[in-house]
Amino acid sequence: MKECAGGPRRLPASAWVFDGGLALVAAGVSTIFFVVELVGTGLPRGTLALGYALALLHTLPLAARRRFPLAVLATSVASGLAFANLGLPPVFLGVAILVAVYSVAAYGDRWVSLAGLAAAELGSAAVQLTPGRFQAPTPVSNALVIGAAWLLGYFVGVRRAYTTQLERTAELEQAREELARRAVTEERLRLARELHDVVAHAMSVIAVQSGVGAHVANTQPQEAAKALAAIEATSRAALEELRRLLGVLRRRDSEPQGDLTPVPGLADLDSLLAEVAKAGLAVRLRVEGTPSQLPAGVDLSAYRIVQEALTNVVKHAGPARAQVVVGYGDQDVTVEVTDDGRGVGASTGDGQAMVGHGLIGMRERVAAFGGDLEVGPRPDGGFRVAARLPLAANRR
Repeated sequence: MKECAGGPRRLPASAWVFDGGLALVAAGVSTIFFVVELVGTGLPRGTLALGYALALLHTLPLAARRRFPLAVLATSVASGLAFANLGLPPVFLGVAILVAVYSVAAYGDRWVSLAGLAAAELGSAAVQLTPGRFQAPTPVSNALVIGAAWLLGYFVGVRRAYTTQLERTAELEQAREELARRAVTEERLRLARELHDVVAHAMSVIAVQSGVGAHVANTQPQEAAKALAAIEATSRAALEELRRLLGVLRRRDSEPQGDLTPVPGLADLDSLLAEVAKAGLAVRLRVEGTPSQLPAGVDLSAYRIVQEALTNVVKHAGPARAQVVVGYGDQDVTVEVTDDGRGVGASTGDGQAMVGHGLIGMRERVAAFGGDLEVGPRPDGGFRVAARLPLAANRR
């Protein structure tokens, strides 16, 4: 049986101290009244000893009235009936029974408290309607007093439950705010990676094209003009994407997104390869499998991995040709970027030139979806970046 509303709960030490003190005071007062009124009246010694025991049994359990209110009330009613059946006046125990009734209404479930009230009323009526050797208040007045104690406890319990609900609501609100703050932090980290990818790619293309333009400015004006045109196109594209990302950072939750460019995906690879081609890198695209609609996060991550890999080819591979292979599967999508240049790790021999925000960003994107990433030099020269992004994690 569930004793307390909401089930057994841990009580603070102060509650146990208060209830223990209350039980001791009630036991002491009942014993004093018992001694003053009944000792010397000629009652048998055995009856007096049993009366002492019943008085203690009636009052001491009040120490557990919050944890086990119904059991405390049952003990009080039973001991009170036994006290009366001995021919002893249970008026000495009246305060304790009222505290037990109050407690079952304040700390017990509704039906438990109603059952306790009924038991207390019936017990009180049984004592008062049974002829005895003592005078007792009228049944009606006693029933009203017990009912008043129950109502007081009931309203206190309702008030406490309402306060507890408010506290839980406040805790849930704090938890929601914490989750929102974490989401904002994660979004800012994601946008930081986006900004790095955009700026790194654009600046790499611009650096290569500006170098080409400076080299051929006097001897091949047409090639220099092409280089300047590529720089202009790359700069405009980068500024547009930066505007989109900064717009997301500046936008408040209550403001509409407005006319922001959609995030790129694998469907935009043709534009990316055309932009890279302007930097002098010939790239061939091969698609394996049937292209399908990908989850937005996977689509963007796959695009950024290809973009970062091509950026590193432009920066480190020297004169080279590259190939991009995109594979669409039922459970995952794969991207592979290879080149036949001198390799991004030519300066150190182990690929460490690529270790930085670019590779870290790739690994973070792949890890976010539980995928795999392979980065390293090819046996026959050049460099290879291969990533597998599972789709299942995004469909759960």
